[in-house]
Amino acid sequence: MARTEPAGRTGGIFFAFAPWIIFDVVASPSTWKYAALAALLASVVLNLDDIRRGRPKILEVTGIVFFAVLSVLALAVDRHDLIWLETYAQVLANGVIAVVALGSLAFDPFTAQYARESTPREYWDSPAFRHINLVLTAVWGGVFVVTAVLGLVAVHTEGSSDWLNWVIPVALLVLAVRFTERYPDQYAARHGRERAAV
Repeated sequence: MARTEPAGRTGGIFFAFAPWIIFDVVASPSTWKYAALAALLASVVLNLDDIRRGRPKILEVTGIVFFAVLSVLALAVDRHDLIWLETYAQVLANGVIAVVALGSLAFDPFTAQYARESTPREYWDSPAFRHINLVLTAVWGGVFVVTAVLGLVAVHTEGSSDWLNWVIPVALLVLAVRFTERYPDQYAARHGRERAAV
């Protein structure tokens, strides 16, 4: 089995997560509307090529729809009726992306959509390719489940919101990126196979 190159392995996934990261960074009770608009703009701009080619990925479509809905709510609904959204915007965003990531395990792991861009077609149906992407998708889904739970705890806990909303989630994202970069090679080394994944 020919060796595939690692180039672009995490780049596509990072761009897919960028709008969600922008939203998490900018969103607060007073700025979530601007965060939603910024994330919607980023979702459209970063994924314009895939949209033009008629090949949008599940994470991209989810981002565009989610942030479009938030933006419409921000513009059309009275602020008083959106207090719950102001309070739980980050928790909701992380929960949605977690559900989409983990839900994709039942069909086509979302990381596989990015892996196919740098992996020869003949490996797409291989057990190694599927296994690696199941693991990577589960890891990313788990990171966003934990981040959503941390955000929920932060809403109801005083004095620890920086740790729960920023420090720990950023550390988890960095670990997930590093895991995504290293796991395919580690899996191949353990199983004596050439790499066929992200």
